Amino acid sequence: MADLAEPSPVAGAATSDRVTHRSVRRTCMTTSIGMIRHYSAPRSARNNTGETNVSYYFAKTIEAGDIEAAHERVKAALQEHGFGILTEINLQATLKEKIGADFRPYRILGACNPSLAHKALQAEDKIGTMLPCNVIIQQVAAEVFEVAAVDPVASMQGVENEALAEVATDVRDKLKAVIAAL
Repeated sequence: MADLAEPSPVAGAATSDRVTHRSVRRTCMTTSIGMIRHYSAPRSARNNTGETNVSYYFAKTIEAGDIEAAHERVKAALQEHGFGILTEINLQATLKEKIGADFRPYRILGACNPSLAHKALQAEDKIGTMLPCNVIIQQVAAEVFEVAAVDPVASMQGVENEALAEVATDVRDKLKAVIAAL
């Protein structure tokens, strides 16, 4: 693995822009589609296991040889916690194909726990507009990937339904367990 103490280039970044894995700060880089903020949480929001807790997602950095290896680890962890993958979006390939933009390796997985989705839909029939739960995998340095999951409690705060809030809490607990298991 490359020494991460030195700045490492990120795919899609302008040549003068760098992201450093060990200096977890509010670091921005310019890409062909605008400003992308890496590590949106300051150091103080990260715990000693690399996990991040902010208002609408939680995340962890992992080491993996490439995005495919990171993807397989995430998929296995999701399955161990009762989630299936309903959708997979390769954002890097999609942006290249649709607008010709170069972008770092970035995947969006639409994760669903069928029994909890069923409970959520029973509690609130329009909640399908907010399903499935998105989990992202993005390369942040050579062989280093950030895995982030939406916090369903935060995303469903606008829906005033106590039964749904209980389901969202269960889903959040499971997704946090997935991130912690990586």
